[in-house]
Amino acid sequence: MNELHLFLANTWFVLLGLMLALYVVLDGFDLGVGILSFFARDEGRRGVMMSTLGSVWDANETWLIVLGGTLFGAFPLAYGVVLHALSIPIALMLVGLIGRAVAFEMRKRAASTQSWNIAFGAGSLLAAVAQGYALGALIKGLAVRHGIYTGGLWDWLTPFSTLVAVGLSTGYTLLGATYLLMKTRGETQRRNIRRAWAAAWLMMVAAAAVILWTPLQHPQGAHNWFESSSADYLLPLPVAAVFAFAMLLRALRNRRKRAPFLWSNTIVVLSLLGLALSLYPYVIPQSVTVGQAAASSKTLVFMLTGIGVLIPIILIYSGYQYVVFRARIEPAQYEHDTSSRQTAQIGYRDAAENDNRGRVSNENVERG
Repeated sequence: MNELHLFLANTWFVLLGLMLALYVVLDGFDLGVGILSFFARDEGRRGVMMSTLGSVWDANETWLIVLGGTLFGAFPLAYGVVLHALSIPIALMLVGLIGRAVAFEMRKRAASTQSWNIAFGAGSLLAAVAQGYALGALIKGLAVRHGIYTGGLWDWLTPFSTLVAVGLSTGYTLLGATYLLMKTRGETQRRNIRRAWAAAWLMMVAAAAVILWTPLQHPQGAHNWFESSSADYLLPLPVAAVFAFAMLLRALRNRRKRAPFLWSNTIVVLSLLGLALSLYPYVIPQSVTVGQAAASSKTLVFMLTGIGVLIPIILIYSGYQYVVFRARIEPAQYEHDTSSRQTAQIGYRDAAENDNRGRVSNENVERG
């Protein structure tokens, strides 16, 4: 394997990690708000929570599509193995994402929103848990021989992947709760401070358990943490994460609006960075390295002219979107939108009834 190919493979590995981080951060708070809405009992507060996502939720999922396309083009071997080994959690994730998208749109038009509220929250929770199981199975390692997955259909369902699923779901919940601190006021904001506090502790406990468990499963992970030259870069990461966690709790205690979301994202990014460095040079732990999974050098160069140009465009578009829709959602504004929707629905029903009466009258005249 020549140095140019290895350089290109590592470049795309870094880009893939960047896309994963952007997806987890952006769609993470999106799914977190959905999970929180599932447990909300008041329709007004649930409506306010979901209204905060109205302009951004579909754009956030763009990164999942770009991530899948990049994995397919840059690392086709890993793409094939992952889809084969994790077909069930990936299918469940897609069901959850599609279900929550349909529920989000149909809720705006339905006279009764209860069933669509449940579908949106359940879809968000299902997508988060499925992603956690997929990530946990990937960290644990997949049975691969000569580039072919040789494991079973349910190998992804293990105690370790369950722990990762719990940690990722609570992490998403933390992102969602801290996002709502920036976008809401009053009682909704106060409730999410308490939820963010609980989710932060659960996430850190789960993350600490995963960090301690991972090196025990992978000799390469233990080597990277304690023996190789990369240990100098890895060991400061847990210290930085603990500091960010302390700052998060301080910001929540002081009822800050934006700082909790920034510190929560810092913890998530540090966790992903530590995970990537601890497993490198494997893209599938203990089975397939970055160089082995990468496509040809010509393909990697060609992709740089496509996806490499697309990424800055998406970043600019997403950033502009968040700047335009940065205002908070007021409860009175949601109540006005709800009453307008109900009035429109009543108007539609009255118009339909008048139309039916007119049709009946015309038929009676024709018979007479």
